[in-house]
Amino acid sequence: MPKPKVAFYWCASCGGCEEAVLDLAEDILTVVEAVDIVLWPVALDFKRSDIETMADGSIAVSFINGAVRTSEQDEMVKLLRKKSQIVVAFGSCAHLGGIPALMNLSSRQQMFETIYDQVPSVNNPEGTHPQTSYSIKEGDLTLPEIHEAVRALDQVIDVDYYLPGCAPPPNLIIETLTAILEGKLPEKGAVLSPEKSLCDTCPRKDSKPDKIKISELKRISMTNIPEDKCFLAEGVICLGPATRSGCGERCINANMPCRGCFGPTKAVEDQGAKFLSGFSSLFDSEDEKEIEAFAESVIDPAGLFYMFSLASSLKAKFHDSE
Repeated sequence: MPKPKVAFYWCASCGGCEEAVLDLAEDILTVVEAVDIVLWPVALDFKRSDIETMADGSIAVSFINGAVRTSEQDEMVKLLRKKSQIVVAFGSCAHLGGIPALMNLSSRQQMFETIYDQVPSVNNPEGTHPQTSYSIKEGDLTLPEIHEAVRALDQVIDVDYYLPGCAPPPNLIIETLTAILEGKLPEKGAVLSPEKSLCDTCPRKDSKPDKIKISELKRISMTNIPEDKCFLAEGVICLGPATRSGCGERCINANMPCRGCFGPTKAVEDQGAKFLSGFSSLFDSEDEKEIEAFAESVIDPAGLFYMFSLASSLKAKFHDSE
C-alpha cells in the first residue's frame, strides 16, 4: 500500500517553522517511515514542476508556513491547495499573518523607500527598487511581484486546519500528524490546540489577583519580575488573557511575558481588541492626565497588541471589504 504523500512549503516567515519540524528529533524518522514527502524545498530538491504533474488531490496533506506576500507564494499555495486533500496553516504567520503582516501598517512604496533609499548603510544613488522584469543581453530576468499587503493563508486559499505557534511545538506537530494518519481529525476549520486561554494553564496563575490594578507599566528588559508572579499584576504587558494555550508556556517558563503567537480562542474574533478592552481597565487612577500618560507609556501599541494577528484583525477584514 503506498504511503500518504505529504508536502511542506515555506512562504513569508523567518524559517522557524521549518526548524520546528527538525525539532521532532528522532520522531522525524517515524514520520519519514510513515509518509512520502513530495515537497520540502528547504531540505530536499523537489521542483515546482514535480507538483504540477501530480494528480489533483494526490497529496494527503500540505503543511504551509508563512504569510503570503509575493506572486510566487500566491501561485504556489493555490497549486498546493489544488493538489492536496488537506491543507494545514502551519505556524503563526500562515495562521494569522504573523510578524510579517506588521508591514501592513505601511504601504509597499513606503517599505521600498525605507529599505532601498533611507537606510543609512544603503548606497543606492540611482534609487533602484525591485522590478518584476529586467532585460539584459542574455535575455529577460524575472522576479516575483511583491503584493501591497501581507495576507494570512486563509485569505488566499481554503484552509482545513490551523496549527498555531511561533513555532508550533513538537508535541502538537506529532499529534497533528498522528491524527491525520489515523483519520481522527476534528471538524474542518479547527485550530489544533486546546480551547483555553493561556492564563488557564499559566504556571503563575495562582499569583494573579481577582482584580488587577497597576499604577505604571514596566518593561521586561528593565525590571526584575519574580518567577512566581503574574506579569500583568507586576505591571508588565502579557497577552496571556487573550491568547490560546497549547504552547507549553515556553515564554512564561523563560521568564518572558506572552506576546500572543498562538492567537485567540474561537470565542474571540479580534485578539488585539480583546486584550486592549481588558487592559484599559487595569490602570489604577481616575485622573484624566494620569490615564493619558499611562496610555502613552505603551511602546508601539499596534505592534505589541497585534504582533501576530494584524492581518486577520477586524481592521484588516474591514479594509478588505471596502
